[in-house]
Amino acid sequence: MKTKITAQRRSANSAHPMGTIVSAGSPSLRRNGASLSERVYQALKQDIIRGVFQPGEALSEKDLAKRYRGSRTPVREAAVRLQQENLMQIVANRGYFITQITIQNVNEIYDFRAAVEGASAELAAQSNWDQRAMERLEELAETEHSGDDRESRMSFIETDTEFHVGIAQLTRNPLLVRAVADMRCQMERIMYASLAIGYYGEWPLREHCGIFEAIQKRDAQLARKRMCDHIYISKDKVLRVTTRGTRLDT
Repeated sequence: MKTKITAQRRSANSAHPMGTIVSAGSPSLRRNGASLSERVYQALKQDIIRGVFQPGEALSEKDLAKRYRGSRTPVREAAVRLQQENLMQIVANRGYFITQITIQNVNEIYDFRAAVEGASAELAAQSNWDQRAMERLEELAETEHSGDDRESRMSFIETDTEFHVGIAQLTRNPLLVRAVADMRCQMERIMYASLAIGYYGEWPLREHCGIFEAIQKRDAQLARKRMCDHIYISKDKVLRVTTRGTRLDT
């Protein structure tokens, strides 16, 4: 049975059009027992992914420490981690800069995804599954999102990430899971940047269901093919937007 999600109205307290900003001092992060350094890292990372900070934007250590209610040390530690993830660049004596999203980046990300996630789908079809994980994956694959508005699309991005990471988890290979999860940060950033320029695309419901069915039938080669096809269809959609003269980093 297909699951239908209707976007919820965004809180009037939302501080930014890209959605609610997670502060390093937010109750959810405090409840998770995360260190201050980890909380700053998670909050800053989410703001970069969701477009709160624009590509190329310069950020000062002092301003970031004030924004995330921490000292400069956790900000510095977060910046080092984010530079390793290609979300931020540290320039000596100048500060921090949000990395650009270029056509080359897009091509590299999608090619990486096709290689890793194609293998992930193939191995998932050959693995001994946890039945509850398969049921959840089916639910995610069949989820329909109501509306062509930002809230619906943000809900879809969350579902899409859980679906792709969920396939990797079926393999029981922690290296694959980590690779897919790490790349989803880059993918979500591209998806949010697309929303910022008014591109909403089409729901990939049929593609997700096709991938799930191939895994369920234990057809490893078909699962790989459908995953790669799905990824390159998504890539073509994004590149069509940029070739029409609209940049993802504006």
